[in-house]
Amino acid sequence: MATDTDAKFELRTFIFIDSMQPQLAQFIAKDNRVYDPNEYDASILLELAPAMEIHRMIDLALKATRVRLGSVVTERHFGLMQIQHPEQGEVIAAGEAVLDATDLTVYDRARVKILTKKIIRGIEQDHAIYFTGTSKGYMVLAGDSVFIFEVTPAAYLALACNEALKAANVKLISLRPFGATGRLVLAGPESEIDSAAEAAASVLEKLNRELDDHGGETDAHGQGGYGR
Repeated sequence: MATDTDAKFELRTFIFIDSMQPQLAQFIAKDNRVYDPNEYDASILLELAPAMEIHRMIDLALKATRVRLGSVVTERHFGLMQIQHPEQGEVIAAGEAVLDATDLTVYDRARVKILTKKIIRGIEQDHAIYFTGTSKGYMVLAGDSVFIFEVTPAAYLALACNEALKAANVKLISLRPFGATGRLVLAGPESEIDSAAEAAASVLEKLNRELDDHGGETDAHGQGGYGR
């Protein structure tokens, strides 16, 4: 926690994505109202309280670096911003500018809690139609296996999704990385879904281990959890 004249800040989520996979970038762009990410951009998703303070942090990040604003979500308690740029250094500098302004580090972020990790194998046609009807991404076909992943805080699902897409040849069906809890749905061949599920869970478990290992302290370079 840190206090300035205006606010006492709480860091709910801090995520660094080194290379946004094409499906994730295009999924975000589909309903985006700000600046669409390019495939393979680096990105940071940062969520903090009070919610409206996110606008001051966006202003700071945009003025301090060449990053583009990807999305903004403001809720009752927390505000979320996504920024991106082809150069990782620009994104990292923007994240550091926000952390400096709030006197927080990446290790002040909330722990990830996995709520649901479920695989439906060889899905039936009626069930596939349900997922397709609620999808903003690809269709689910009969015989696909489906991975359902729910976590809190929700924004961590963006990183989980990106790592799953790196690890396996799967289809992004839906992703909700904001709100009290988030949900990710992927579909594909059974063996690929198994690999995707493992990658998604492993990267989030690693974030929690980093909190345990560092005890709230940044590393010697001050970059904390940027790398993997």
